Amino acid sequence: MNNIIHNIQSPELTMSSQDVAQLVKKRHDNVKRTIELLADRGVIQRPQIEEVKNYRGQRVSGFQIGKRDSFVIVAQLSPEFTARLVDRWQELECRINEPAWLSNLSPQAKVALEDLNSQMIELSHKVDQLENLFTEGMTPTQFCKGLNGVNVMAISQVLADRKWLFREGGHWRVGSYARDQYLTEQQTQITPRDADPFVQFKPVLLQKGAAKLYALYLKRELIMKRGWDGTFTHNKLYGQVA
Repeated sequence: MNNIIHNIQSPELTMSSQDVAQLVKKRHDNVKRTIELLADRGVIQRPQIEEVKNYRGQRVSGFQIGKRDSFVIVAQLSPEFTARLVDRWQELECRINEPAWLSNLSPQAKVALEDLNSQMIELSHKVDQLENLFTEGMTPTQFCKGLNGVNVMAISQVLADRKWLFREGGHWRVGSYARDQYLTEQQTQITPRDADPFVQFKPVLLQKGAAKLYALYLKRELIMKRGWDGTFTHNKLYGQVA
């Protein structure tokens, strides 16, 4: 990575927006637009502007980005490259400040340790995202309302295809496959004035089910809206339980 900087006045390491573009195989101008949009929304800090050389040798403006914000940016652009970003940061940090015990490890042990660290960082990121989205008592549709681009009108059918739900009397019920694992069911006794009483069933998402839905979202296995912009963002306000 050519443009990683260790600021002498600050211990924070940064990488350039051009490096991010190369990492996720996107145009540098598209990466810069994404960074500016995230900064305008307050999702990341507004980065320092610098001049870098493009592939033609021309000097163009770019940004220097900290570690935390680089993960946010890559998650928006191409989440499948997150593991590669983790590997790059670990390589940089190990070169700058490698402890003595680590230098004594065999190459195989170092690879295994890097793989474990990558998995832990990725898991921690997913847990943080999930905690920002999930509220007890919400339905799958309410949860997916907070996921950018998801066609929430199709979620019940998607879950039916995965045997989480089935239709009964015009209503969705929780299937045995998902019951008490991904979903539970709330029952409410309804007593109309001019009709016989009946029981209304409401599928309710469990935390494990929310984690599975979020994983399907990141893997692009949910049905998305035609106008989806391709970014994986979320807004908890859209999915709050009334």
